[in-house]
Amino acid sequence: QLQIVESGGGMVQPGGSLRLSCAASGFSLTHYAIAWFRQAPGKEREGVASISHSGDTTHYADSVKGRFTISRDNAKDTVYLQMNSLRPGDTAVYYCKAVYYSTSTTFLPLGSDWGRGTQVTVSS
Repeated sequence: QLQIVESGGGMVQPGGSLRLSCAASGFSLTHYAIAWFRQAPGKEREGVASISHSGDTTHYADSVKGRFTISRDNAKDTVYLQMNSLRPGDTAVYYCKAVYYSTSTTFLPLGSDWGRGTQVTVSS
C-alpha cells in the first residue's frame, strides 16, 4: 500500500518552532521532488515549500520565506520542514506530497491522493 505519513505537528505559541517530518511506505520519496502544503480552515490548500529529489533546489512561498526550511535526508527517505518564528496565520493542517513542478508561487502535486496531514496550531 502506497502511503505518505506526516508527523511532528502540535500546538505552539507565536514565535515558537516545530519540525515536521514526511515519510512514505510502499515507495521511496527519493525519486521525487517533494513539497509541503497546508490548508487552513475555510481556505484552499496552498504550497509552502518544495525540494528537488536531490535536495539541490528549494522553493518557498513568500509567506514563509526566511522562517521555514525544507530539507531531506535520502538515506532515511524522509523530508523535513523546519518552521521557526511561527505565527497564528501558520495554523493549518500540513501535508507533504510529491510534485512534478514547483516555483515560489506554483506547486503542482503529482497525483490526487493525499495523506492525513499533521495539525499545526499557533496560539497564545
